Amino acid sequence: MKHPTSRLLHSYWDRLRGERAAPERAEIEPGEIRNLLADSLILEIDMAARSAGLRLAGTRVCALFGRELKGESFAELWGGEPAADPWRLIEIVAGDTVGVVAGLRGATERGDAVDLELLLLPLRHRGRTQSRVLGALSPIAIPSWLGLHPVASLSATTLRVLSHGAGRAAEGPLPAAREATLEAALGGLPQPANDSAPFRRGHLLVHRGGRA
Repeated sequence: MKHPTSRLLHSYWDRLRGERAAPERAEIEPGEIRNLLADSLILEIDMAARSAGLRLAGTRVCALFGRELKGESFAELWGGEPAADPWRLIEIVAGDTVGVVAGLRGATERGDAVDLELLLLPLRHRGRTQSRVLGALSPIAIPSWLGLHPVASLSATTLRVLSHGAGRAAEGPLPAAREATLEAALGGLPQPANDSAPFRRGHLLVHRGGRA
């Protein structure tokens, strides 16, 4: 994880969960992460409908897109025809109760670009592990046009899946079914000769597992 917000939010989430795969939504105390809230978001997941909606979005996240995002679909942030299926990222997080870190490139309609880091972490909600996701979407550097020219589309540039032991223990591989989901998320990734090594799919650098 490159961005301080991602590292701090992951550390907070990791401390809350203890030995569990994910903490409860009710355990998140906004006052303890007040400095991270501008870049933070919470998604409501409907696995049956294959949809994720924004329940909360920080002020800087909303400023990036030039509008209030509460109630919008997560997929709408990616634009009309995203190269990667954003639902697949949610499916990995919710389905395997693991975290995902993605490097994104945001683009405005006039051609401005901004590099972003997306962190998605699973939350339990009323005992269910597939209904909420905690996240952060942070610009690597704040552009001068932030708040003036909204981001109209997102594309992925890197992807890292954080297994259950990330930050505390050695990571293990994802189950085969989720490896297939990960490949589908990025348009069908080739199998690398060394599963622990990063590899390229076109312009995309992919990390399987690995420490944050």
